[in-house]
Amino acid sequence: MTQAKPGDTLHMHYKGTLDDGTVFDSSEGRDPLTFELGAGQIIPGLDAGVTGMAVGEKRSVRVEPAQAYGEHDASRVQAVDRASVPDNIPTDPGTQLQVQTAEDQVMPVTVVEATEEHLMLDTNHPLAGKALTFDVELVEIA
Repeated sequence: MTQAKPGDTLHMHYKGTLDDGTVFDSSEGRDPLTFELGAGQIIPGLDAGVTGMAVGEKRSVRVEPAQAYGEHDASRVQAVDRASVPDNIPTDPGTQLQVQTAEDQVMPVTVVEATEEHLMLDTNHPLAGKALTFDVELVEIA
């Protein structure tokens, strides 16, 4: 039976959950995720976790933060003067926004605190610092 190896194109269904059971992503109701194994197209821990799978095989893969989106870095939480944010922009804690950097790059941020004077914006990936579990099924090796 053929097993998935680096360089293969895989078609895989998946459901990603956090330790508390929250589903953060899933291919349910969509086409399978398609990626080249070992090409850096998915997080490293999942890439390693599906290596060696056979078509039709199901597996649960736990990925620690270091092999996913990294540890949460407190230095990436920054205060922004509230007056610099237009009034029509939602600023409730938990709101995900996009900001433009001085280098004209768009960066996703999450509002973690909002006061009358400032906003605390977290530039870490929303899944940074979290262990991720993926229930996967390999559908096809191309």
